Amino acid sequence: MKARIEKADDKEQAIGQAAAIVSKMADKRLALEVMEQALPESVRGLAVAHLALADAAWAALDAGRALNESQKAQALEPDSEDAAQRVLEYGLKVDSDKAISQTRAYLAEHPERRRLQLMLINRLVERREYQVALDQVAAMRRHAPEDFDLLYTEAEVNIRADNLDVAKGLLNDYIKVQTQRRQAINDKASSAIADASDARLLLVQIAEKQGRLDDAIAQLDLIDDGSLRYQAEVHKAVLQARQGDLVKAKATIDALKPQDDHERTVAALTLASIYREAGRTDAAVEVLQKADQEIPGSAEIKYDLAMLQERQGNIEGFETLMKKVIEIDPSNANAYNALGYTYADQNRLLDEAEDLLERALDLDPDNPYILDSVGWYLFRVGDYEAAIEYLERSYRQLPSADVAAHLGEVLWVSQRASEATAIWKEGLKREPENDTLLRTLERLGVTLK
Repeated sequence: MKARIEKADDKEQAIGQAAAIVSKMADKRLALEVMEQALPESVRGLAVAHLALADAAWAALDAGRALNESQKAQALEPDSEDAAQRVLEYGLKVDSDKAISQTRAYLAEHPERRRLQLMLINRLVERREYQVALDQVAAMRRHAPEDFDLLYTEAEVNIRADNLDVAKGLLNDYIKVQTQRRQAINDKASSAIADASDARLLLVQIAEKQGRLDDAIAQLDLIDDGSLRYQAEVHKAVLQARQGDLVKAKATIDALKPQDDHERTVAALTLASIYREAGRTDAAVEVLQKADQEIPGSAEIKYDLAMLQERQGNIEGFETLMKKVIEIDPSNANAYNALGYTYADQNRLLDEAEDLLERALDLDPDNPYILDSVGWYLFRVGDYEAAIEYLERSYRQLPSADVAAHLGEVLWVSQRASEATAIWKEGLKREPENDTLLRTLERLGVTLK
């Protein structure tokens, strides 16, 4: 690669090709070394060379080096938006406040850099710095008053900031603009219909947050983007069920005209979910059993049906179906986890449970549900110290009453009663009626004061 770069007339293109090759290497630290050696001194004065090193360092989890190389690229090309983007992205890992400050200073001089502006706004929202994000949107609108897409961006930020009425007004203005645009150009290939429909989906989200389900349904009925109509009708059925009208919800599902097995699967899963939430587990099972016969290759239907049968106490049916899910979809981490957890919870087939949970962990190592299952398995085999480690990792990500029940029990039997009761109290505060936690306390004879 070094020889190719040295001979190339277009050095930047050659560096880009080298970076693409290096990015496919499995060992990212070795990839960074290779990228370093592939760049001859003759190209070290090009910003693109430092950007290539920055990306390789980032992939190798060396954020400091990635930032340093990005800053070198920016020093060589102060106007480069690519360099500025990396200074922000990689800098957030090193010194987030400084990275944001530097980016805002850059944008003050280059207000036309729309891509970087939007990236900064997204990062500010992730940090919950909503007012700063809104100030940035306002600066963009002052620079480009005809950029009406910023109405949508501003609405999204306001939704995250819980300024729902403000967001609603912005979205309605945005829909008016898109409607006028559609009428003015009369172009069927225009994105105006899709853009307006996206705005209506946000209005649905706002109405749901405000508990105004009739308004949410009305917005769903106004969506005229053909690619979203099926999704809109399915969502409407869910809202009708939340209003307590199961007859109307079922009628909405029955009126759907699915075009393929995916849409048929969505309809069946939705109707079953509606029945399940209403406490009609038998009806949900009937729906999924019928769907399973019609679409026997659907792992999703088999998975949900298996979970319902487990809820009904039909463990044999649950096991049979979950094994079929794994057969159909060998990369389904949730299926391995569900079967492994069930074995561990019932304190049987623990060797099989270990194999299943190891597979689940390999597929999705940071999933808090899987971490909880692994912790519970380790508790069953008597490795309390490791069990606590996994359950604490799960609880940090998923502070639910179910995980609290498990973590509290392992702490309790490990003679750490005060920590156990504290965890249980937290769990009950979040979910006072959680069956798993309440049964755990009853079984251990614990009364929380």
